Order: sequence, then structure tokens, then C-alpha cells
Amino acid sequence: MSGRLLTLPNALSVLRLLGLPIFLWAIVTERDLLALLILLLSGFTDYLDGMIARRFNMESRLGQFLDPIADRLYIATTLVGLAWREMIPVWLLVVLILREVVMAVMLLYLRQRGQIGMPVHFVGKAATFNLLCAFPFLLLSVRDDWLGRIAEPIGWGFTWWGVGLYWFAVVLYAVQARLVLARSPRVVMT
Repeated sequence: MSGRLLTLPNALSVLRLLGLPIFLWAIVTERDLLALLILLLSGFTDYLDGMIARRFNMESRLGQFLDPIADRLYIATTLVGLAWREMIPVWLLVVLILREVVMAVMLLYLRQRGQIGMPVHFVGKAATFNLLCAFPFLLLSVRDDWLGRIAEPIGWGFTWWGVGLYWFAVVLYAVQARLVLARSPRVVMT
């Protein structure tokens, strides 16, 4: 694990973050093609930064911090934009935000007991992947043509898998946290 800041994977993560305000503007102002392009570029650079970091031993603490932040911000921004335009129901936004709140409370609880974070679980990564795949299809589903009709069920399929896996990941993290706490001596941070 490197402490280096200036790496290609970190630059790609920063680039993803810089695209967020443009993406939000595009989705809210119904510039769907631009929003779709930014979303696809974000997904590609997300894949690319991870692959480069692992392959060329450029993994860094900054990258481990930036990458999941960028993922969560793109998910939140997309959900807010889609809900704003009434392309998804508000309850879906609430269900996914509630998941983030539950995870934050769990991590705070662990931190109070001297545990710093939890390793990222494959199920959580799969949930994120499904949601990030769902969004381009949901954006395309507003089209009133054959492409929109094909994109809609694919987008909702990825959405349901993503939501289910997101909550399943919470259960796995809770079990993992309980096991970690059971094995470690109690340390209370003040």
C-alpha cells in the first residue's frame, strides 16, 4: 500500500469527482445524452483506476478513500436526479439513503469500540456495480422508442439486484462486525 498521492488511478478518481456537478446539472436539466456520457465515462474510469492500481502496484490510501466516495456520490447524485425528474419513485431514494445511514451508524459504533472500518465485501461491490449499471439504462428508459422500451426492464432489473445486494451487504457487514467485536478486547474511545 502506497502513501503516494500523484498516481494515475488517483487522478482518474479525482476526474470522476470533478464530473459530478456537470453530471447533476445535465440530469436535472434533462440533457440526457450528456448525463449518459458522463455516467458511462465515470463507470469506465472507475474500472480503469482499480485495474491500473492493482496491476501496476499503485494502490494507495488516498485511492482507497476516493474510489468508494466517488461511487457513493455518483449513486446519490443519480438517485436524486432521477427522483427529481420523477423517473424513479422517492421510496427507492429513501431505501438507499437509509442503507447508507445504517452503515454509517454501524461504522461509528465500531469506531467507538476501537475498530477502524471494515474491509470492503464483494457483495457490497456487486451491489454498487449493479446500481451503476442500472442508471444508464434508467436514463435511456425515458426515450419513447424501442430503445427506451428495451432499456426500462434492464434498468429495473439491475436496480432490484443492486438494492437487494446493498441490503444483504449490510447484513454481512453486521455479522462481520459482531465477529470482530467478539474476538477483540473492548476498547472505548473517549
